[in-house]
Amino acid sequence: MSLPNVSATTDTQPWFAAYLAPKCKQPKGMSREELLAILKEDPDAVGRGIVLVDLRKADHEGGTIRGSINLPAQSLYPALPTLYGLFKAAGARKVVFYCGSSRGRGTRAAGWLTDHIENQGDTTMESLVLLDGVRGWAAGGPEFVKFMEGYDQSAWA
Repeated sequence: MSLPNVSATTDTQPWFAAYLAPKCKQPKGMSREELLAILKEDPDAVGRGIVLVDLRKADHEGGTIRGSINLPAQSLYPALPTLYGLFKAAGARKVVFYCGSSRGRGTRAAGWLTDHIENQGDTTMESLVLLDGVRGWAAGGPEFVKFMEGYDQSAWA
């Protein structure tokens, strides 16, 4: 993947305007129920085959899903080739992105990695978006919340 020569965005442009739009506009999704089932079956699945990426930056409040790494969306695009290499070397089969709702940053990030995976001809790694994001996860109730680190109920009220 070649990175565009970008200049700093202005206050009138969103952060992602500096980068190419993903070709994959609707990446595959994973429901919170699917992810919870994986975590219940194998609490160590995250870090061993699955990578969870929390894309929130300034709004990284209220907790995160256990085992997630925080890579703010604004810094993701230029780092994709390096991240892909790291994920590949670690044996990741699924990379699951999320933000607050996973309707903006989560979908865009999963689309970018899907494009990169396809460009590499990789058929073993999959890029997914966590449907409804971390808000949906926290709203799922106690069964989901117990798989959060730094959970603060007041942030979800």
